[in-house]
Amino acid sequence: MVAIPHDIRVRIEAPHIWYVATVNPDGSPHVSPMWVGLDGGLVLFNTSIGRVKERNLRREPRVCLSHADPEDPYDRVQIRGTAVRFVEGAEADRNMDRLARTYLGAERFAWGVPGERRVIVLVEPSRIRRVSGVEPLPAGAPGRT
Repeated sequence: MVAIPHDIRVRIEAPHIWYVATVNPDGSPHVSPMWVGLDGGLVLFNTSIGRVKERNLRREPRVCLSHADPEDPYDRVQIRGTAVRFVEGAEADRNMDRLARTYLGAERFAWGVPGERRVIVLVEPSRIRRVSGVEPLPAGAPGRT
């Protein structure tokens, strides 16, 4: 597991939308805008059981979360990792309310769909990158000196 640097933790704890990418059964990407949070050294997001991202992660746990600073879209973060735990039930419902407080200033998450069951997806980071400005060319790329 890679430790989450302080500046990245601050971004995760702020009410910024992150994009969560998972792998569909055919190998194509699936990307969703999400509210995120932290649980110690793990990144978390909350979804409904049966959504594409949840089904994808139970089958293939690799995930990538991406965020661009709203004030400077060239300042961006990418967190790659593995979904290591799924938490359902009352704890997932309470977590969704906590995220609603952060993102909406509301005491409760009021957008629930009748009959849906919430699940927290906990992600263990394996690589964290922050790039600001133009990303440098990788070693061996044409034009890199």
